[in-house]
Amino acid sequence: MNSNIFDTNKKIKVLVVDDSALMRKIITDILNSDSRISVVDTARNGVEGLEKAHILKPDVITLDVEMPQKSGIETLEEIMKTIPTPVIMLSSLTQEGAQITQRAFSLGCVDCVGKPSGHISLNLAEVGNEIIEKVIIASTVNIKRAAKISSEFNISNRLPIGASFQNKRKEILVIGASTGGPLALQQVISSIPANFPVPIAIVQHMPLNFTSSFAKRLESISQLHVMEGYEGLELCSGMAVVAPSGKHMLLKRKNDGIFCNLSDAPPVLSVKPAANILFMSAADEFSGKVVCVILTGMGRDGTDGAIALHSKGAHIIAESKETCIIYGMPKSVIEAGVVDQVLPLHDIAGAIIKCVGGAL
Repeated sequence: MNSNIFDTNKKIKVLVVDDSALMRKIITDILNSDSRISVVDTARNGVEGLEKAHILKPDVITLDVEMPQKSGIETLEEIMKTIPTPVIMLSSLTQEGAQITQRAFSLGCVDCVGKPSGHISLNLAEVGNEIIEKVIIASTVNIKRAAKISSEFNISNRLPIGASFQNKRKEILVIGASTGGPLALQQVISSIPANFPVPIAIVQHMPLNFTSSFAKRLESISQLHVMEGYEGLELCSGMAVVAPSGKHMLLKRKNDGIFCNLSDAPPVLSVKPAANILFMSAADEFSGKVVCVILTGMGRDGTDGAIALHSKGAHIIAESKETCIIYGMPKSVIEAGVVDQVLPLHDIAGAIIKCVGGAL
């Protein structure tokens, strides 16, 4: 992480909202241990949290999912409508917790941290560095943009009626995203028709155990078949595969089929899965017959892979600054000089369809 992007003379003000006194103490101690952060107050529930958010105007809010009086989701929704503030959700690693977190992403939450257990636990200290890092990143996001994207998303008018694909020009679509990615992917994937003629492979940086529910969320709002990738999975047209958290995902050709391979290799640029790994495997297997999209996110994951794809003639699309929640990954690829199109989020799906030979 490049510390130069942060104002070292100004501490990040955080409001901690959790119904557990123990959890409030643990989270406060974790955050205050970093010299860049100051917990300005805590709240026992969503109602109190909203009141304090309006009074204190914190830079970031950490928000528990399960709370009495007003749930974390209800609180988040009201925060985004009345006082847009970057929110980090603290969620249990249960299936239900992961599903609720996907709803939070769709409402504009910046990121989530999975609690090591589904109940009050001192083990939360084990993910202290993750909480600190995500709070720092959250303090840099364009949260008003996230709130706008969330409020404008309406699935009833997003689903495409279809496109005509007369001449398939590409063989695979690969997408990389990080912070803000769930919102961006929601808009892109829901705008791609069921008859899309090539498979889609996605890397979205996300905590362990959350990518399966994320894939289900994308499937529920799209015409595509969306699933979490697994070793040996065969990809086909009209299908999108999300790389599982904690594993790198690669693409392989075999007997005229396209298959998903997983790797437990070390993180690349501190992330796993890495868009670079996916993109480079696509360059190796498909040469220039690839459409590559880089969406919002912190850092430069995807740049080296996009360079490799560009050298073989692939078509590279980067999300423009005007719609990025964090203009890091797209900016890095653009500065590398390998981007064919720089587009706002709402134009990306249409460009993808045209790139593979479709007409709307």
